Amino acid sequence: MKAEIIAVGTELLLGQIVNTNAQYLSQRLAALGIDVYFQTVVGDNAGRIRSAIETARSRADLLIFTGGLGPTQDDLTKDVLAEYLGRKLVIHEPSLRKIEERLAGNLIRIESNRRQALMIEGSEPLPNEKGMAVGNALTADGTHYILLPGPPVEMQAMFDGPATRWLLRLLGESRPLHSLTLRFAGIGESALEHLLIDLIRGQTDPTIAPYAKEGEVAIRLSTKAADEAEAAAKLEETVRAIERLAGRYLYAKEDVPLEETVVGMLRASGRTAATAESCTGGLIAELITSVPGSSEAFAGGFVVYTNVMKRELLGLPAELLEGPGAPGAISGETAALMAERTLERCGADYALATTGVAGPSPAEGKPPGLVYVALAERGGRTDVHELKLSGGRDGVRLRAAKHALYRLWERMKESMTNF
Repeated sequence: MKAEIIAVGTELLLGQIVNTNAQYLSQRLAALGIDVYFQTVVGDNAGRIRSAIETARSRADLLIFTGGLGPTQDDLTKDVLAEYLGRKLVIHEPSLRKIEERLAGNLIRIESNRRQALMIEGSEPLPNEKGMAVGNALTADGTHYILLPGPPVEMQAMFDGPATRWLLRLLGESRPLHSLTLRFAGIGESALEHLLIDLIRGQTDPTIAPYAKEGEVAIRLSTKAADEAEAAAKLEETVRAIERLAGRYLYAKEDVPLEETVVGMLRASGRTAATAESCTGGLIAELITSVPGSSEAFAGGFVVYTNVMKRELLGLPAELLEGPGAPGAISGETAALMAERTLERCGADYALATTGVAGPSPAEGKPPGLVYVALAERGGRTDVHELKLSGGRDGVRLRAAKHALYRLWERMKESMTNF
């Protein structure tokens, strides 16, 4: 079944409120195995609402409306649809009694709120547990319609209750959508897509949908199945194929950020990490400490933005940072020594260091986006990675920080037999 969501309300078009209802409904419909191909927003205008109905009917089996069921004259959804279908509006008596009880003693308000008790002739009423406007569900000429109130609290309760029960009767044996999210780091969206292009081009079921997150990439796998066991079997085959092609970048088979995975690995192994940051300005430390329980995994860190701080806090020699022929602060040599001195000072098992040019201007004659990431391990080696990152200042900083965490994850995965 194909569905279209039609949100009615001029306030949505003016940007006065955000259409969170469409997001909520799309997620719920996907769980029922109903595909949402279009979402429409239309103002409180009878002609334009009718046009939206006509267009939606040409491309969807199920039209779900939110908004326009209230007591005022610009609440037109039921009026327009009833006229379009050639049906009358009739009073739903239980809803009217509820309105009268709630507004007892205020005859003027009761009269204006009678509109909220109207329903389209021949439709099934959808009781409103959180408000007063009754919803509608009906089928006419092969098209199914559900009318829901606009306030999210009312809409969600109505959809999850009576509307979903109506849909399940309509669907009969349902094959809902099951999804799994894979998370990748150390690789961009286009590069990951290139590795998986044959799988993506040949996809049928499950479907494969890559999408970028800042500094990371996610892939959503989706399949329709009668139950969790059937879905897991179908998804697992695709996961194995992806692992064969891009497993070195796959850090989680659930929708969690890289820093959460890294902190979890550190805690499970009883190890700690520390940081020394120049161009990222403490962002790696912020990402790590945003994870609950990170106090067990993070020893501490330094923000050494200037050469003075690099010398005074980490003891880096002036001849490395400054002067003719020196590598300079923005160099692999500096990044490596920053990481090694941080290990000594913090007593951690791993140390990450970053130095580079976040932009927008060059520094030390080096271009924006040039970043060096170093990873030192107690009793192990020190690796340095040169990055050439594009984008604005904030993007460069975040991608550099995420890349540093990726390198730590990669090293732990190599050295720890239980990961």
